[in-house]
Amino acid sequence: MSNNKPYADAAGAYSKNAHSLPNDQREIEARVLVKSANALEDIKAHWADDEKWKGLDKEEILSDCLLYNRNIWLLFYDAAVEKPEEALEKRPQALRNNIINLANFIFKREMEVISSKDIDKLDSIININREISAGLLVKHPR
Repeated sequence: MSNNKPYADAAGAYSKNAHSLPNDQREIEARVLVKSANALEDIKAHWADDEKWKGLDKEEILSDCLLYNRNIWLLFYDAAVEKPEEALEKRPQALRNNIINLANFIFKREMEVISSKDIDKLDSIININREISAGLLVKHPR
């Protein structure tokens, strides 16, 4: 285990605390997105603060947090590309297409951040996660 354990633990907090989360799938998904957004926002806010990163590999931490975020979006992507006859009952095709497009954008942006170390590119990922989270928390009539 590396010295980056505090950040890896923060990124993985969802899986360790899932039992304390509500049973509502939408709320669980929203919380996971917020946790990822918060971790990425913390990295962005402190990226230039050498004192904060003393003894830590900030690029590895960034990579771990982006991997965590990618895994979240892979779940959304996989759900959106389910066999149409099974998924259409749950989600309209337009929504599925939007999820796929957002996931593809997230994956591309994550690769840009990793390759360029342009931390400002995290803003779009953070904002998308927060917006989707807010939308998931809106109570819809069933």
